[in-house]
Amino acid sequence: MNKKILIADDEKNMIWALKKALKSEEYSVITALNGREAIEQVENQSPDLVLLDLKMPEMDGLEALKRIKEISPTISILMITAHGTMESAIEAMKMGALDYISKPFDIEELKIQIRKALDISNMKEELDFLREELKDQTGNIIIGNSEEMQKVLRLVGRVAQSNATVLITGESGTGKELIANAVHFNSNRKEKPYIKVNCGALPENLLESELFGYEKGAFTGATSRKLGRFDRADGGSIFLDEVGELTLPMQVKLLRVLQEKEFERVGGVESIKVDIRVIAATNRDLKKMLEEGTLREDLYYRLNVIPIEIPPLRERREDIPILIHHFFKKFSKETGKEAITISQESMEKLMEYEWKGNIRELENVVERLVILMNGSNIEVNDLPKEIIFNIERGSDFILPHEGVNLEEVEKNLIIQALRMSNGNQTHAAKLLGISRHTLIYRVEKYNL
Repeated sequence: MNKKILIADDEKNMIWALKKALKSEEYSVITALNGREAIEQVENQSPDLVLLDLKMPEMDGLEALKRIKEISPTISILMITAHGTMESAIEAMKMGALDYISKPFDIEELKIQIRKALDISNMKEELDFLREELKDQTGNIIIGNSEEMQKVLRLVGRVAQSNATVLITGESGTGKELIANAVHFNSNRKEKPYIKVNCGALPENLLESELFGYEKGAFTGATSRKLGRFDRADGGSIFLDEVGELTLPMQVKLLRVLQEKEFERVGGVESIKVDIRVIAATNRDLKKMLEEGTLREDLYYRLNVIPIEIPPLRERREDIPILIHHFFKKFSKETGKEAITISQESMEKLMEYEWKGNIRELENVVERLVILMNGSNIEVNDLPKEIIFNIERGSDFILPHEGVNLEEVEKNLIIQALRMSNGNQTHAAKLLGISRHTLIYRVEKYNL
C-alpha cells in the first residue's frame, strides 16, 4: 500500500513542484494551502507523513503542528522553513516535529528525509506494539526511544519466535530482566511457564537442588521429592540471571541441559527430558572469563547462540529525560504528590552524569528526589552533590568544609550499593570494591 503524504504550503508553485517530485516515488500525495486545511486533511485522510510549511495564512505552521499532534500524536512531521526562521524550526522540533528542511532545498535530500521519516514511523508502530504486548503480559514497559534501544527491541522481535538460546549482556542496572521478559512474552511459549533463577543469589549446593530438584532421601531433610526449576519450566522458558556466577561443576550440569535437554534430580538416577527455551543474562565479561579459565568454552558457545547486548545509559543519554518523567509519574503516584516538574538546568545535570549504576541508579535518585522535595519543581540544589559536581564513582571525594561523619558516609554507600544491586550482596560488594565477607561484616556492624 502506497504511503500517504500531506503537503501543507500556501505557495501553489511549491506544492506543484513537490507533487511532481514525489510522483516518481509512488507516494499518494494530498495537499493543503493553510494550517486549517492541513488539520482537516489529517482528520479526514490520516496521512502517514506531513510536510508542513512554517509560514502560512490563517494559521501558521507551529499552531497547525500543535493541533495535528493533538489529533495524531505519533504522526511524523517535517517542517519546511525559509531563511530567518531557524528559531521557529527549533521550536517546532521541541513540539514534536521530526526534522526540518530549509528553502531552497535539494529535492533528492528531501526524498531521503521523507524515506527516513517513514521508516521511523513504521519503527514506532512496531515498537509500540511490542511495548504494549510486554506491558499486558508483565506489567513493565521498556523505556527508550534512542536508536540503540530501538535496535535491541527490533532484535527481540526477530528472535522471540525462535527456540534458540538467548544471552543478554550489559552492565548492572541496564534492564536485562525486562529484555528477557520481552523475549518470552513475545514468543509462542508466552502461555507456558516462565521461570526465573538468580544464579548468583544461592550457594552451589542450594542452587543445584533449586535448578534440578531432588528425590526423597537425597540428603538430610529431603523428606519428599521436590521438582526443580527446569521441571517447572517444561514447555516454557527459563531465565538464568547472573549466569556468569556459576561454578565450573554447575556449568557442566547446565551444559548437559542445553545440549541434551535432560537432567537428573539430586539423588536420582532417572534422566528427565524437558522442552525449554533458555534465556541467560550476565554483567560479567564472559570472554575474559574464558581467558581466565573460569568459564567453559563449550558452555559459552551454547549460551551465546543469540547475543543481545544492552547499552549502558551513558551511551543513550537521549533516553534519560524519558526515563526521568516515567519515574516521576511512578513515584508521584506512590507518594500522592502532584505533577512534578524539573528545571532545565537540573535536567542538563542529570543528562551529563555518567550513571555507572544505569537505570537502577537513575530510578533510585528520582525516588529520593520525589520523596525529599518540598515544592513541585526540582531545582539544581535538590540534586545529590555527586550529580551537581558530576563526580564519577571512584574519583576523588570532595570533602565538605564542615567535614563528614566517616561511619555515616560508609553506611550510606553500603545502602546505595545494596539498592543499586537489588539486594544482591555479591554485586554490592563489587560496586564498593570490597569482598562479600567484608560487606556482610559491615552490614551486621551497622545493623542494616
